[in-house]
Amino acid sequence: MKKIINNVLILSVSLLMGACSKKLDILPEGTVSENNFWLTQADAEQGVNAMYEPFDGEEFYGRGYMWFINASDDMVTGRINTNADAIKNFSSTYYSSSYTVNQWDMRYSVIRRANDVINKIPAISMDGSLKNRLLGEAYFLSGLMYFQMAYNYADDRAGMPIITRGNNNDPNPTPRAANITENYNYIESELKKAANLLPYLDQLGTANYGRPHKVAAWGYLSKMYLYKKDYANAEKYADSVMTFGKRALLNNYADVFKAANNYSSEYIWSAVSTTKGASGWGSILPGVMLENKGWGKYNGWGYYQPTKELYDAFENGDQRREATILKPGDKFTYLGVETTYSSVNSLSGYQFNKYMDPFKPANAIGSTISSNGDHPTTNLNVPLLRYAEVILIKAEAELMQGKNADKEINMIRQRAGLQPIQGANMAELKRQRRCELAGEWADRHRDLVRWGDAQAAYAQPLHGVNGQVIWPARNFNPSVHHVWAVPQKEIDRSNGVIKQNQGW
Repeated sequence: MKKIINNVLILSVSLLMGACSKKLDILPEGTVSENNFWLTQADAEQGVNAMYEPFDGEEFYGRGYMWFINASDDMVTGRINTNADAIKNFSSTYYSSSYTVNQWDMRYSVIRRANDVINKIPAISMDGSLKNRLLGEAYFLSGLMYFQMAYNYADDRAGMPIITRGNNNDPNPTPRAANITENYNYIESELKKAANLLPYLDQLGTANYGRPHKVAAWGYLSKMYLYKKDYANAEKYADSVMTFGKRALLNNYADVFKAANNYSSEYIWSAVSTTKGASGWGSILPGVMLENKGWGKYNGWGYYQPTKELYDAFENGDQRREATILKPGDKFTYLGVETTYSSVNSLSGYQFNKYMDPFKPANAIGSTISSNGDHPTTNLNVPLLRYAEVILIKAEAELMQGKNADKEINMIRQRAGLQPIQGANMAELKRQRRCELAGEWADRHRDLVRWGDAQAAYAQPLHGVNGQVIWPARNFNPSVHHVWAVPQKEIDRSNGVIKQNQGW
């Protein structure tokens, strides 16, 4: 992945990628000559690396969809912000705000680049195993981008536009698919092709860690089937990861969130990040969650702060609580100094602790965290899908089929320092997902929506560390707010071909 990052940092994307006049592209990328690119193995590798260029956008895996996850009862917007408040309150005024408006754009940019890779690389004379791997990367990223958009924007009434290899060069806007099932079927096809072509992680070699691998494709297939409510296939692919994926839980929960374990046995897929370069590259989420102004030592942004509801969800003795949340009086190391946590400006009085490892060293700035606090990347790869979630996907799929899921749920409980239980039910599954994956891209908000729990959960106010109300009850309409609004600029750019979600 270091090669990807280095190449992306110096890449002139306009010389690489065609199909740039299309309405959904994020950047005007110019027109590539068929006579001077997609001819050699080096061209193929450069073209594949270009797929990752949007990943450095601060809204891609740094904020972006985290604003949607922030709608849950686990966290609150740390600072007063009109656009952020509108998102959390399900107000239709949010969909023209800068925070989420480019999510659609950036992911279609990756999809179009993936389509170019799949269209062009087969004709290039090059090493066959490398060709398969590069094609597998393109299928994986295409499927993943569609999945991330579909579960946020699509439903049974309207799906996401499907830009295929055949219509990749069509300058006309593509209408939305009939429904989300069409998207899921397309995602299934893309990820299965990826799984067939990609090697296992240990076959990539360390220099290529961070690139897609077979088990990541299986993992996302499992999660997609869970969202589709195809529980048999969700169980099947989760079981493939658990049986053949060469993955295992780390013994210590807190170790999952240390940069030294970016590619541990628990890794499935992460937002690769680095402090290299003038401003670093990749996810800025750890800096976004850090105390606003970082107690005067670093430019933390002060967003996404845990609620008392989340803190109280943990059982007594659950080792994950302290690893997940800093509360007043807790000791932690910050820039080489043992510090007692207190917040100058946290709305809730708490802070997420999961992503604090890069801020521990005395020489962290410029080493483990970016020297540019306006783009606070770190050396920690923020997990997007990890082995523990796959275990919980299997458990949920089993329960939804009337099967016993004690084995899987107890794997998670015992690592957390909790006693095993018998007869685990969906209430236990929901608690374990919440406590295991709090503050992560697993998406508590989406869980509440798909379980049918969002309306009741959001009808309750949220509280801070001292029990005070910090966010009032909200009105969640499950017939409207189960999906997010299509960015208005996409509707405008398509001249109305792309329609808004009903009710927004």
